[in-house]
Amino acid sequence: MRRKTQISLLAVGHACVDIYQGCVAALIPFFVAERDYGYAVASGIVLAASLLSSVAQPVFGALTDRWAMPWLLPVSTLLSGVGIALTGLTGSYGLTLVFVAVSGIGIAAYHPESARVARLVGRGSHSAMSWFSLGGNIGFALAPVMVAVAIGHGSLRWTPVLVLPALAGAALCVPVLRMLRILGRPRAGSSKAPPATSSDDLTSFVKLSLAVVFRSVVFTGLSTFISLYARQRMEGSATAGTMALFLLFLGGAVGSVLGGYLANRHDRVHVSRWSYLVSVLAVAGVIHTPGPAMLLFVALTSAGLYVPFSLQVTLGQDYLPSRIGTASGVTLGLTVSIGGLTSPLLGHLADSTSLRTALTPLIAMPALSWLLFRTLPEPPPPTPYEAA
Repeated sequence: MRRKTQISLLAVGHACVDIYQGCVAALIPFFVAERDYGYAVASGIVLAASLLSSVAQPVFGALTDRWAMPWLLPVSTLLSGVGIALTGLTGSYGLTLVFVAVSGIGIAAYHPESARVARLVGRGSHSAMSWFSLGGNIGFALAPVMVAVAIGHGSLRWTPVLVLPALAGAALCVPVLRMLRILGRPRAGSSKAPPATSSDDLTSFVKLSLAVVFRSVVFTGLSTFISLYARQRMEGSATAGTMALFLLFLGGAVGSVLGGYLANRHDRVHVSRWSYLVSVLAVAGVIHTPGPAMLLFVALTSAGLYVPFSLQVTLGQDYLPSRIGTASGVTLGLTVSIGGLTSPLLGHLADSTSLRTALTPLIAMPALSWLLFRTLPEPPPPTPYEAA
C-alpha cells in the first residue's frame, strides 16, 4: 500500500472521529432551544466531553508508548459515535453528560495511537502530519452540517442518525490494521526497541503544552458559543449560527494544509509565532465586528489557530522523542480538550453579563501562545528510528 494511500485512510478515519468533537458544539443550540438550558448549563455539556478526555488522553498515550494497541482505532471510533448518538434519547441532563463523556473517552483513546501511526507512516514528514490533521478538521467542519441535516427540522430524538460516520470509520480501520501488521515495528519498552538517539527536552515541551492550552481555550470557547453569538449579531438567524460554526471548523482545514506547506519552507516555531499574532487580530474581529462581516473574521481566526496545529504535534514529538505516544496524547489530546474546562466559566460570565463580554477575554489567549513560542527552539528533525 502506497504511503499516500495510507495517510489518506488515516485522514478519513480521523475525520470520522473528530466529527463527534464538532457535534458537541453543534448540538448546543438545540439543547438550549429544546430543553431550555442556560449558557452555563449548556456549556457543562462541553465540560463533560472534555473532562474525562483530558485525563484519559495522556494515559492512552503512555500506554501506546509501551504496547501496540491497534484495536483501539475501531473500538474508540465506535465509542465516540455511540456516545453522541445516545445524547438525544434522554431528557435527563445527567445521562446526557454521561453519554457525552463516553464519546469523549472514545476520542481520547483514538488520538494518541492514530498520531503515532501517522508519524510512522509519514516518516516524520510535516506534510504527512498536516494531511492527517486535515482529516480531523474536515470532520469538525462537517459536524454542524450533519447535525443540521439530521435534527435541524426535527428534534434531538434523531441523534442516533449521527452514529453513521463511526460505522464508516470503524470499517476503514480494517485496511489500516492490516497495514500495521505488515509494518510490525518494535515497540518502545520491548527488548528489540532501539534507544532514542535524541534526548528529551522537557522544558520546551512544557512551554509548548501551555501554548496549546491557551489556543484550546480560545478555540473551544468560540466553538461553544459562536453559533449562539452569530444568531444574536444577525437578528436571530439560525442559518447564520450554522454558517459561523461551519466556517470556524472549515477554516481549520485550510490552516492545517497551509501549516504543513509553510513548515517545509520555514521552521515550525517561526510559522507558529506569526500565526498566533494574526489570530489575536482575527479573534478581536469576530467579537467586535458587527453584522455578516464577522464571518470573515471567523474564517481567518480558524485558519490562524490551525496553521500551528499539526506543527505543534510534530514539535511535541520531537521534544519528547523517547515518548511519542505521550507527546501525541498531550499535544493532540489533553491540551486541546482542556479548553473545554473553561467553557462553564464563560457560560457563567455570559449569564451574568452578555456573550460579548464573556468572549472578549479570548482575545488574549493567542497572544499568550505567541509569548510562549518566542522562547521555544526549533528541534532537530527526527532520525529514521525516532520517526518510526
